[in-house]
Amino acid sequence: MSQSIETLLNEQRIFMASDEFRVNATHSDPDIYKIAQSDRLGFWEAQAAKLDWFSPWQSVLEWQRPFAKWFVGGTLNASYNCLDVHLPTDRRDKAALIWEGELGDVRTLSYAELHDEVARFSSVLMARYGIQKGDRVTIYLPLIPESVVAILACARIGAIHSVVFGGFSAQSLIDRIHDSGSRLVITADGGYRRGKVIPLKDIVDEALEKCPSIEAVVVVRHVGNPIHMHAGRDDVYQEIMAETSDLQDALPMDSEDPLFILYTSGTTGKPKGIIHTTGGYMTHAKYSTQLVFDLKPSDVYWCTADVGWITGHTYLVYGPLANGATVMMYEGSPDYPDKNRFWDIVERHKVTILYTAPTAIRAFMKWGDHLPGMHDLSSLRLLGSVGEPINPEAWMWYYTVIGKNRCPIVDTWWQTETGGIMISTLPALSPMRPGYAGLPLPGIEAQVLQDSGVPIEAGGGLLSIMSPWPSMARGIWGDNERFKSVYWDTFETYFAGDGATVDDDGYIMVLGRVDDVLNVAGHRIGTMEVESALVEFEGVAEAAVVGVADDLKGQAILAFVILKEGVTPSKELERAAIEWVGKMIGAIAKPKQVVFTPDLPKTRSGKIMRRVLKSVANGQALGDITTLANPEVVDFLERQLNSV
Repeated sequence: MSQSIETLLNEQRIFMASDEFRVNATHSDPDIYKIAQSDRLGFWEAQAAKLDWFSPWQSVLEWQRPFAKWFVGGTLNASYNCLDVHLPTDRRDKAALIWEGELGDVRTLSYAELHDEVARFSSVLMARYGIQKGDRVTIYLPLIPESVVAILACARIGAIHSVVFGGFSAQSLIDRIHDSGSRLVITADGGYRRGKVIPLKDIVDEALEKCPSIEAVVVVRHVGNPIHMHAGRDDVYQEIMAETSDLQDALPMDSEDPLFILYTSGTTGKPKGIIHTTGGYMTHAKYSTQLVFDLKPSDVYWCTADVGWITGHTYLVYGPLANGATVMMYEGSPDYPDKNRFWDIVERHKVTILYTAPTAIRAFMKWGDHLPGMHDLSSLRLLGSVGEPINPEAWMWYYTVIGKNRCPIVDTWWQTETGGIMISTLPALSPMRPGYAGLPLPGIEAQVLQDSGVPIEAGGGLLSIMSPWPSMARGIWGDNERFKSVYWDTFETYFAGDGATVDDDGYIMVLGRVDDVLNVAGHRIGTMEVESALVEFEGVAEAAVVGVADDLKGQAILAFVILKEGVTPSKELERAAIEWVGKMIGAIAKPKQVVFTPDLPKTRSGKIMRRVLKSVANGQALGDITTLANPEVVDFLERQLNSV
């Protein structure tokens, strides 16, 4: 393995937030970086103090690599910090959640209403089902208000929630229930996706044939379809909630008590149950939400992630609610009943902050500028990107077409394991550069390293977090040896698994998983750079590249490309795209072949499954593809490659 990943893209464009944005920003003091650097533990202690604690901590950090304990001895409650703290204030009657269903129905819950719903459901969990502190509860719901209620109700009594994305299969549910030893499942009769009903209760019933640890099932009536209710095991949420008026108080939790387990879906092997605890996680969730998004009381904040992912945990539930924000939630697909849906929601609900994934942004690009142009998006004041590196062309489209050149973009890098945002520009403080996540947040120490662990001043290498941070994972449920080997065997510090480049100003561009790095004629090339060049080619909406065996180069580059609507694939277009990549980043990065496709294999969260693309490209066994949102595209790609 060579010492570094080569930096090929040369992105020079720089943008600043407007004077008006900077003047009105909540965080506009550049000294925040110096303050955090000069006394890092003192800085984190000050952030923790912004939460409500039932009893104070005795020490800020106890560190025994790779396990951290933060704010040791302090007690607090995550649900209390999201709800109860707001009740004595003018936020009591403010909208906490604005929910819109795919069919157009809208529900709004104030902080007082959400508090009462959560406190009642907590009472039900304890009194009816005997759920206690430390018990695991599996939540398998669509993106409806009850998903937030269930999460916060568990947190209120110290039950450890394990949210499973409502698009996963019965087998995925079985794996997670078995591993966590969950006692209770909270689900719904179904959820909507592109006008169809996903039969969640039926999937649960199938899974529970192999899950003896489950004692009871709570079913939210949402779509109204017929379902089978198992006598003595299943209850309807609305019915059991109507039977009690008791409001359960938030119970004190130790700072290091587990708050939740969240399973990384992964591409191979057993899912990893990442553990996050209460005090450190809540500290970073509240801090980073306020700082990165410049959150204000007047904002209508829309994070488009599902609660089944870490983004939904930290930046749909815990972070925004701890800050007293108004949170927008939308259950359905961005293209149902038409491809205007997101922009219609922004316009009608006056959304001010939009936080979404590059996959969605590239889909919007493909559909055309005219669709957002049909709507008044003037309420937007800040845009965010999350989930994977965003290529410069998509960044520019987001900035110009959606943000109208006036909304700062925060391109955030973080992981399930980090708990919260680690690298991002700060909208009023940092210049924005398309394709660059930016600088580590104040309080976070991140560097790009050579394989030997030596920091790289400028260039490409491996991204590592150099010191403990409050929201870091506390381990893998039931398998701490795996936690050590996966994240801590490469370096003395935390290895994120991503390649990255750093420039002379310390700006970090994340290139994606090191597993996805291409090795072409001895040159290590990040997939993100080649994909970014392809997306800048006229007519291309999205691209994914993988390595294929090559007798001469060891590996050659195979590109899978989605064209914008109205663009016709041809041999001439393929040749032009290949030459474009050579022009943009050099002949070494030219794809050997470009395969035009209407779609790419993606998980239900929108991430491209490069493992599947690699297998298709190299004629290997596909492995498990049950978590794909669109498995039919695999057959199409195989036919395309076999016809060449």
